[in-house]
Amino acid sequence: MTRYLITLHSSADRARAVRAIAAAPPSTRVELKAAKRTLPQNDRMWAMLTEVAQQLPWHGVTLRPDDWKLIFLDALKREQRIVPNLEGNGFVNLGRSSSDLSKEEMSDLMELIAAWGAGKGVKFSDDAAEAA
Repeated sequence: MTRYLITLHSSADRARAVRAIAAAPPSTRVELKAAKRTLPQNDRMWAMLTEVAQQLPWHGVTLRPDDWKLIFLDALKREQRIVPNLEGNGFVNLGRSSSDLSKEEMSDLMELIAAWGAGKGVKFSDDAAEAA
């Protein structure tokens, strides 16, 4: 067995997972994760990040939506992992990917973006709110 993924939607799925675990060889790893973020959540996050990027400079610098994503992910998780780059003349952020977020974590991230943005005067369009 190399890799096996079962999403639990029904009792039949649960039974299939139990059978797979029972048949797994010793030392097999089993990992249970919360449901991943949804496509509407992803759409809303990028709409919000785009609006923040269009409306706010950060310390005098205009950032792209993906730059803002890293800033908000850092604020959400309060973790910072930075290592020197290969040339030794800068640093690389080993930040977390938003694609790994659960639905709940993605909701928390969007709430953070909305609250922080509102505090800075960002006007979010109805499109961003409707994508939730």
